[in-house]
Amino acid sequence: MAELGLVARVVRRRSGLTRPGKRPAAPDFVKRDFTADQPDLVWAGDMTEIVTEEGRPCLSTVIDLFSRRLLGYAMGARHDADLVVAALNMAAATRGGDVRGVIFHSDRGSEYASRKFARACRKLGVTQSMGRVGSWFDNAVSEAFNSVLKVEYVHRHTSATRAEARIRIATWITDFYNTRRLHSVCGFKSRIDYENEYRAGLTVGPAA
Repeated sequence: MAELGLVARVVRRRSGLTRPGKRPAAPDFVKRDFTADQPDLVWAGDMTEIVTEEGRPCLSTVIDLFSRRLLGYAMGARHDADLVVAALNMAAATRGGDVRGVIFHSDRGSEYASRKFARACRKLGVTQSMGRVGSWFDNAVSEAFNSVLKVEYVHRHTSATRAEARIRIATWITDFYNTRRLHSVCGFKSRIDYENEYRAGLTVGPAA
């Protein structure tokens, strides 16, 4: 490593944002099976803090388990119900608005257990699913994305303001993560290419 000029990255201890809500949790329909054989069967969501010189804004994300494509995201000064609703609505808009039947999986944080988020899900026809409290593995795909974002981008670029961080991360997601970063789940294709290939296959009729 020294000869190649490489330096090991020190893994930082993660402090969770999850604060269990007071309302009853939704059932766990995923049960750590993070696979889907077509788009918009199961989405996963989570929140993480982004360090800037102006403070620590919170990022809320929505990922499709079929392709691991990041469909929706929102960043705000606080982690609250408005933030997770905004990310959900962006994901729905990305899919054209009609997302009835989607299962949305998350942790049991108070934001996801809120009445506001439950209403947003009902309005879209989305069914909520929740893992257990304090279990990283019950929402592993979203947690893994948070780690990739921090390791590959956030820890390498210092943002002076929340607005700068928002622009940087949005650009990273749209110009690299979804369009160029390869994933084993996608057969080492990009998330967009994988989805396009899937949809192209649906338009091809049976062989004569």
